[in-house]
Amino acid sequence: MNFELKPLSLVEAASEKCDVLLVLVADGYKPAKDGFSAFVARAIKDGDALTKPGKLLALYKHAMAQATRVVLVGVGDGSAKSVRTGVMAAMASVKSDTLKKLVVAFASAATAPSVRAGVSAVADASYIFTTTKSKPEARALHDVLLAVSNAGEVQATFDRAVAVVAGVELAKEWANRPANYATPALLAKAAQGLATKHSKVSCEILGPKEVAKLGMGAFMAVAQGSEEPLRFIVLQYHGAAKSQAPTVLVGKGITFDSGGISIKPAAEMDEMKYDMSGAASVLGVFKALGELKPTINVVGLIPATENMPDGLAVKPGDVVTSMSGQTIEILNTDAEGRLVLCDALPYAERFKPQAVVDIATLTGACVVALGAVRSGLFSPDEALSKALSAAGDAAQDLCWPMPLDEEYGEGLKTSFADMANVAGRSGGA
Repeated sequence: MNFELKPLSLVEAASEKCDVLLVLVADGYKPAKDGFSAFVARAIKDGDALTKPGKLLALYKHAMAQATRVVLVGVGDGSAKSVRTGVMAAMASVKSDTLKKLVVAFASAATAPSVRAGVSAVADASYIFTTTKSKPEARALHDVLLAVSNAGEVQATFDRAVAVVAGVELAKEWANRPANYATPALLAKAAQGLATKHSKVSCEILGPKEVAKLGMGAFMAVAQGSEEPLRFIVLQYHGAAKSQAPTVLVGKGITFDSGGISIKPAAEMDEMKYDMSGAASVLGVFKALGELKPTINVVGLIPATENMPDGLAVKPGDVVTSMSGQTIEILNTDAEGRLVLCDALPYAERFKPQAVVDIATLTGACVVALGAVRSGLFSPDEALSKALSAAGDAAQDLCWPMPLDEEYGEGLKTSFADMANVAGRSGGA
């Protein structure tokens, strides 16, 4: 999908030939003196068009527009949240095989957050997964033009938003793939492909022998029940001087989670293909970094394996030794994510990072705590926590800080190892 930004007034946007023209109208809209702007203002005054987020007025072959269809879209206060709500509603109403060119016009001057939200909403609403379909119906939408009167002010934000969309769609691709299309080896190939395409990205793949030499006993314990060999993926983005400390991203890469010997219920187990969404997110970040080329250093670590229940699988009660030298009693083999991640974190220390961000579909207990509205954010660093929360707000991908009181660690005490891998039901996140 091709995105383009043009400095166009509303009437100029209406003269663009396209399949659909979305006109984003915010509260307090003040029309210019042209006929099309006056028409929009009249529709609002008469109550046919509303500026409440998500309210739509659809028109067919309007005399003052070159678009086949015109939709007036309410975006409320013009905030990122309101723009996203409006664009998502509009896209749902116009989505069809005939929608190949789309113009999204801001009736008033746009802000950086509203442009970012508009780009991401169009991409999200038109996304289609086709990899495993024999006769795929690919995304029909090919060209998207954002018409903004103050384009110069938001150009940098637009460019960044387009690169982020590319990264998000790569993450979606790998998260949506079934486990037999997203094995640890295939994830490794995807990472190598990023390094091949982007000159500032490098990739190293560690297999079972290399991981064993590192002493990653917890990671290996999870992997030993699967016939798919584990992979430890190390991506690096070199955008700044070597002396600049990197940010390390660690992505959980359980390409399928059966629960192991502590097997999950059959219902909805198919969704456990998504247990590598943290890994997919790291791949997406490196795709975006390759497009944007920022002057920073970033490391991505992906411990990738399946969690399966064969005769070699780790058993409840087994004790393993992690890379840090600590012993862990595995009381529940379905609490495997923390085991692969706790071996990735000591590996991250060699890069002397300024920060480490761990991304994981780690536990359903967090959904119990927060529902599907926000992700849980755990950090002992208040400044980092606030920065990540602000980034989530800006991206409309909300999170919420969770407690890390030392008393929670009491539940991990065991008589047979330094710690257990699960505590009680309460406070499970």
